[in-house]
Amino acid sequence: MSSDLSLPRFSWRWIAVWRRNFLVWKKLAAESIFGNIVDPLFYMLGMGFGLGTMLPEVNGVTYIAFLAGGTVCYSTMFAASFEALYSGFARMHVQRTWDGILNAPIVLDDVVLAEWIWAASKSLLSGVAILLVVLALGLAQNWLAIFILPLAFLIGLTFAGMGFIMTAMAKSYDFFTFWFTIVLTPMVLLSGVFYPVGNMHPILQAVSSALPLTHAIELGRPLLLGKVPENILLHVGVMLAYGGVGFYIALVLFRRRLLK
Repeated sequence: MSSDLSLPRFSWRWIAVWRRNFLVWKKLAAESIFGNIVDPLFYMLGMGFGLGTMLPEVNGVTYIAFLAGGTVCYSTMFAASFEALYSGFARMHVQRTWDGILNAPIVLDDVVLAEWIWAASKSLLSGVAILLVVLALGLAQNWLAIFILPLAFLIGLTFAGMGFIMTAMAKSYDFFTFWFTIVLTPMVLLSGVFYPVGNMHPILQAVSSALPLTHAIELGRPLLLGKVPENILLHVGVMLAYGGVGFYIALVLFRRRLLK
């Protein structure tokens, strides 16, 4: 039991596992990038110019400009979540890729770390694609928008760390329906992606303030609007806490599942 709960021990070998995932992704990079661009583009065009005709301004900006910040954050959240859950589960359980890797001189902690960093890297790649869409639509106000990229990586660490808990417990892909239906979808609706959190009931505002996606949007939306976010350390700290604690819990569960 004590070994399961021991603190993570890492080596530089995790980089080789990360590189392996990157080389596999390169074979389907075009399809992946296309998907990362098209989905948020449809949302911003459909809702921004559709619903935006009924909402000329939200918090002093056009609705599509308001929507852009939330779209960047929730899209990168889903990119990291899909990688951590579906792709991670495939490598761990279906394809048995982890079993093969663990026959090399590498420990499980390094494998899980590499998967975590890789999922965050996929989130960063998604952030690059979405930022290009935002720039093409003229929705970025100034150079501060470039900080969307490190934010996308941080979002990846946050939601991949949490998502790996589900991966470690899953018996099949169907198990992930609970995570997307019970956790991620309500989070999108409560975190201010589509409308200001301040317009919600006070109880829902309190719930929203505890959600990691809310803290991501509190950073991302001002950056796209050309403003320096407030309470940066608070938002970053909350997201790192969610991701770090989630990663540790997942690592303990992976140890119990794969090393027993």
